Amino acid sequence: MGDYALEVTNLTKKFSDFTLDDISFKLPKGYIMGFVGRNGAGKTTTINLITSLYHKDAGEVRIDGNRAEDDKVLYKESIGYIGDESYFHEAFKIKDIVSIQKDFYPTFREAQYMQYIEQWELPTDKKIGEFSKGMKVKLMFAGVLARDTRILLLDEATSGLDPITRDEVLVMLQKYIEDGERSVLFSTHILEDLEKIADYVFFIEKGGEVFCDYKDQIMEAYRMVKGGTDELTSELEKEIIGLQKSSVGFQGIVSREVGDTIGDKFLVEQPAINDIIVAFQKNMGGNHTWVQ
Repeated sequence: MGDYALEVTNLTKKFSDFTLDDISFKLPKGYIMGFVGRNGAGKTTTINLITSLYHKDAGEVRIDGNRAEDDKVLYKESIGYIGDESYFHEAFKIKDIVSIQKDFYPTFREAQYMQYIEQWELPTDKKIGEFSKGMKVKLMFAGVLARDTRILLLDEATSGLDPITRDEVLVMLQKYIEDGERSVLFSTHILEDLEKIADYVFFIEKGGEVFCDYKDQIMEAYRMVKGGTDELTSELEKEIIGLQKSSVGFQGIVSREVGDTIGDKFLVEQPAINDIIVAFQKNMGGNHTWVQ
């Protein structure tokens, strides 16, 4: 169908108090994109437009080359979705979920689904309301992995999970894309997860794009600079993104060009992706909500 699992073009949605404004990006097959921004930045709105839960005001979305307007069944079948809350009724048991998914998804494979249930030791005799959050996330993953999806959308799916379960989820994401035909759009506040698995990063703020690129290229475009407060000139201060000052020193992010020319009296380092995102967010004002 093409080289892209997900193509978003000029996506726009206006609410009374918020506008998602002209969002565009392409996610190649076989890759993971981290989708980051503060609460209310537009991440969930974007995901809800991709899933067609919201009606877009303008723009286009294609999954594996297909639009919802052309074939809604094929489009919906191509999407796997996992949020921060289980979408299964808490009174259900696994047998109830199997029955529903068999009716709702043409490509659902019961035998493969039950293999994941057994592998992850999910209890078949308990109601979903008795499951831990980690168990509920694994249950949603089983449903996605047992279908012929092309894009997996995660909306804060790892928030509130213990570190071991979070690592298990990250392994599942890597396995999901290993055939080179499927991709993941991963909305998260946990920036260290981006360091581990994201190939691309889209940073959204107030409904608009801040930057979107290959993660390594974003990191290569900036430098972390540190030095003594008495060495910070007004010229350099103007160049710094996310400046932090104390009585004895300062640090912040500068462009690679600035970092390569400021001389050896400063400590200049390669920043992590979370350093860059937090610095941009601080420059935009407000208290940040990042988890590091």
